[in-house]
Amino acid sequence: MGVVLLAAGFWALGWVMGVPVARRLWGLLGLWLAAIAVHLTLPEGHGLRVLAGGDAQVWAVVGGLAALGAGYVLGLRRLRARVKPVDPPTESGPFRAAELDRYARHILLREIGGPGQQRLKAARVLVVGAGGLGSPALLYLAAAGVGTIGVIDDDTVEGSNLQRQIIHTDARIGLPKVQSAEIAMRALNPFIEVRPYQRRLDAETAEALVADYDLVLDGTDNFDTRYLVNRVCARAGVPLISAAITQWEGQISLYDPAHGGPCYECVFPERPLPGMVPTCAEAGVAAPLPGIIGAMMAMEAVKHITGAGEGLRGRLLIHDALYGETRVIGAKKRPDCPICGSAHPVA
Repeated sequence: MGVVLLAAGFWALGWVMGVPVARRLWGLLGLWLAAIAVHLTLPEGHGLRVLAGGDAQVWAVVGGLAALGAGYVLGLRRLRARVKPVDPPTESGPFRAAELDRYARHILLREIGGPGQQRLKAARVLVVGAGGLGSPALLYLAAAGVGTIGVIDDDTVEGSNLQRQIIHTDARIGLPKVQSAEIAMRALNPFIEVRPYQRRLDAETAEALVADYDLVLDGTDNFDTRYLVNRVCARAGVPLISAAITQWEGQISLYDPAHGGPCYECVFPERPLPGMVPTCAEAGVAAPLPGIIGAMMAMEAVKHITGAGEGLRGRLLIHDALYGETRVIGAKKRPDCPICGSAHPVA
């Protein structure tokens, strides 16, 4: 008991005097060795042996337990010294951590993968019209991670639009469609850039605008704009995905004369007579139909940008929603086409 009190006093004195822990431990070790030596050298009944506890075996057990404890502490320190601190994740790669999580299902696809997702992020796509076809196309382009999305439209949101134009909401009635579309796209994906153009596409500005994009999607409902977009895209060598809908039927194709495919005017050389192809406002349209064809536009855009699968270049897809039928017909380039024919070479 006296040795224990001596050890406690020794430790307390060292703590008061600021003696390092290691030196205090060495002092306790010396005290323990002295106690063992007393029991081994002095005869039984000696006063020092009584003061030291009277039995060497007790001190041997104490020393063993202390050795185990010291070994555990030293081993733990060595392990901690060997573990390198983990640096916080950096945002220096092509994608931030949140983007990798967002696009994980794309990256898992063999046909897209990481390289394809990077191409989507670097792509610049212009969508002409934020109406029935533009609504789903814009939402899915944003969701897919297309880095820069331009949208041009001079119209405002009306209550009658909401039956099919799903990018807009009742609370945004009266707002320019491009602003409403921008709000929805940014809410869906904050990692993309949205460029709204609140004006009608005209011949004076179309060429400069289209030249700033890699791909154009046209979902307008008037033939003047369709032919204008086709002409400008053909001259600039920019691929065009164009679609149209009426009542229960829709059609879509990729027009890319710069890479051997036909342009829109190759397939539709003459505009229909007034009244022959009524607009949605005149003839009506089933609400999900623009969603079906608009989603196809976005799908073809993703395939074209990433190089996945087979696109619709030289093929016209026609979907009849009323009878659930879809057919694809061939579309060839016309040598006498006034836009991309042999007498009018394109970029």
